[in-house]
Amino acid sequence: MGKGGKTATFLREPSFTPCSSASTSDADDEGVRGTCEDASLCKRFAVSIGYWHDPYIQHFVRLTKERKAPEINRGYFARVYGVNQLMKAFLRKTECHCQILNLGAGMDTTFWRLKILIWFKILPTLLVAECVLVYMTPEQSANLLKWAANSFETAMLINYEQVNMGDRFGQIMIENLRRRQCDLAGVETCKSLESQKERLLSTGWETASAVDMMELYSRLPRAEVTRIESLEFLDEMELLEQLMQHYCLCWATKGGSELGLKEIIY
Repeated sequence: MGKGGKTATFLREPSFTPCSSASTSDADDEGVRGTCEDASLCKRFAVSIGYWHDPYIQHFVRLTKERKAPEINRGYFARVYGVNQLMKAFLRKTECHCQILNLGAGMDTTFWRLKILIWFKILPTLLVAECVLVYMTPEQSANLLKWAANSFETAMLINYEQVNMGDRFGQIMIENLRRRQCDLAGVETCKSLESQKERLLSTGWETASAVDMMELYSRLPRAEVTRIESLEFLDEMELLEQLMQHYCLCWATKGGSELGLKEIIY
């Protein structure tokens, strides 16, 4: 990581308690696990045609023969790029004297791409959650967020998940997942960017920001956009916009005023 920075690969027994009354069935768990494989397959395909470089994902999933739609590939590119930019900003502010906790990492390769080595409890702490909280009930995710805010004196959280789920397109997304036995138990908190920020502020985080992925895509460096858009033709720009308007990147901070964590923006 550079400059002696250490990062986290595991945590001690958590002090928060999930809501036992909202336990999920094996079928529900299987549906959620299936989304992990789907996401990894999509990332593997996007990497294979040059959207970004990831030499590790090939060790997790095989390259599918099925070609993924351009709007899916661009969506994953925006997701990976956006999360990476916020992580790099945090690492610059802390000069790598930090730890990173990747919640619900599944087959995500961030661990290897950042060359994470060992865990030490040293603050500041960066927590990353990509499509994790939405599979918990609002009470469960609130407990987790409160635990994180209370456990670390200086911290930043990056959260990627659905947003604007109250409209027709959002309902179709929910119905499609339910048909695969995958229920979005926390979709109530995904109504808007404001509801996403409010959840973070109400659980002990001092600052909260959020941007939908279409807005993030419009802020990408022009050279990068030109590069990825030259990789394959996209004739359904409206579908890309609809998809990206229903996912968002949120980040929150606590403490770290001397490091300038509150100044991190996208």
